[in-house]
Amino acid sequence: GVAPSDASPDEGVVEDLPLIDEKAVEQLTEGLISHYLPDLQRSKSALQELTQNQVVLLETLEQEISKFKECNSIVDINALFSEAKHYHNKLVNIRNDMMMLHEKTSKLKVSGINI
Repeated sequence: GVAPSDASPDEGVVEDLPLIDEKAVEQLTEGLISHYLPDLQRSKSALQELTQNQVVLLETLEQEISKFKECNSIVDINALFSEAKHYHNKLVNIRNDMMMLHEKTSKLKVSGINI
């Protein structure tokens, strides 16, 4: 006879394979899916909500940023006006000085002629 040591360890496994019931596999698969699917669907809807919230948040941030940009440009305009005012005052002072100098030179000329 055949000695037990000659027997392949895989022997008998191939014969066992057809015993796997496809119906049982199907039922197990369906069971697993029905067990995990609700959680997955909840996770999916939670992720969708999170994504929508992020979109809203990004839009709000963009609006705020544009408001800050507008404020900055207004500040720049105000600075420009105050600078213009400052230079206008300087010009007025220079004109006054020039007129005063002109008056003095005119008087000097007149007094020079009188001498």
